[in-house]
Amino acid sequence: MPTFVYMTRCDGCGYCVDICPSDIMHIDKTYRRAYNIEPNMCWECYSCVKACPQNAIDCRGYADFAPLGHSVRTLREEAKGTISWKIKFRDGREKDFVSPIRTTPWGSIRPPADYETPSAEAMKSQELAHEPDALHVDALPAMAPERFKEGLL
Repeated sequence: MPTFVYMTRCDGCGYCVDICPSDIMHIDKTYRRAYNIEPNMCWECYSCVKACPQNAIDCRGYADFAPLGHSVRTLREEAKGTISWKIKFRDGREKDFVSPIRTTPWGSIRPPADYETPSAEAMKSQELAHEPDALHVDALPAMAPERFKEGLL
């Protein structure tokens, strides 16, 4: 369900731009409204939908769960900490789906700028920056470099 923006609801706050992992949500410089620059590249993570305080971002339903003639409406309810999708079928039936907005409080995740710059030795590691600390584990399972070519002729 690629996302799209209702321009009349959008106030250009930019939350969707900040949170989009594929960097496809942008703010139009003329109208100061968000838009999806490449709907085909949408990961369908719904981060922008969940982050939008104006309920300005919606999604197109795919035929596997919402057949032709349907409508999908997304509702973000910050007070309840939920996001819900209401699907209205052609015959008038409605189906509701409810999910939590997030599992941690907004603003509780440290941005990358708050971490120390990785050392030169850390750059040689298989781990991503600040793993496993950020995952709260002692170590990540990793294959020893000498085993990389094991089993190859």
